Amino acid sequence: METPSPQRAWSAKEVQLTVQSYLDMLSQELAGQHYNKSACRKLLFEQLDGKRSQASIEFKHCNISAVLRLLGYPNIKGYQPRDNFQSSLIQEIEIQLQHRPEFDLLTQAAVTQPAVTSLMPTFEGIVQEAPKRQPQINERQREYIVHSPVKRDYLALEARNHSLGKAGEVFVVKFEKWRLARQGLHTLAEKVEHVAETLGDGLGFDVRSFDEHGKEMYIEVKTTSFAKETPFFVTRNELSVSEKEHQKFHLYRIFDFRVKPQFFDLPGQIAHHCQLDAVTFQARFS
Repeated sequence: METPSPQRAWSAKEVQLTVQSYLDMLSQELAGQHYNKSACRKLLFEQLDGKRSQASIEFKHCNISAVLRLLGYPNIKGYQPRDNFQSSLIQEIEIQLQHRPEFDLLTQAAVTQPAVTSLMPTFEGIVQEAPKRQPQINERQREYIVHSPVKRDYLALEARNHSLGKAGEVFVVKFEKWRLARQGLHTLAEKVEHVAETLGDGLGFDVRSFDEHGKEMYIEVKTTSFAKETPFFVTRNELSVSEKEHQKFHLYRIFDFRVKPQFFDLPGQIAHHCQLDAVTFQARFS
């Protein structure tokens, strides 16, 4: 999506209507209900009296995605987060979320719902390009977000969904076996191992596989039901293994798992691909 040409500042009413439209769509998405994104955008265009271009509306939707992501919520698939937003947008989103108690219920249900391994007739086309690393938002906005009254930990809650995590790992085991067998490497395919199950989850990776030359691959699997750019969480051990075993280490990020599973590969050190934020601290007395 191209950046729209500079226009007059958005009025408070325009921002209100746009946030309302976005949250209506996201609520339906979280509830698993079908909706027509184009039709919703057309309706919003009419509510804005046609004074905003389609590109401008989409860009504002991407800004809303960025704010929700920072607040710990999922965002609408297809609206890639764009961080150059104004503080007034954060404030409008806060106001509307505080008046939508059902939105929290929908989000919690979506992130805690159990998952089963997808039955894929073929794995063709599921490997996608990884998102590009983007500049961080300014520190003033980041500090404001940290203390927001509507900040949640829904993305962290989804990361702790054991059923979803295991389903993603099994999915990768099946993919790796398929990938190797497709290349005629049936002996290697038989050696692919779900080590998180056979050896425990303290290794810093979940699946042991092989490349086409027979070299070991240590695959850590991170699974989300949400969009490609959804942040994920890594442990200190996973970071350490990605550094010490960088020639073998791969992080497979599965996204859109419940509808159309796809993934991208982050090989080597995790820190080379992502911005890492310290989000938790352990407080102890001994």
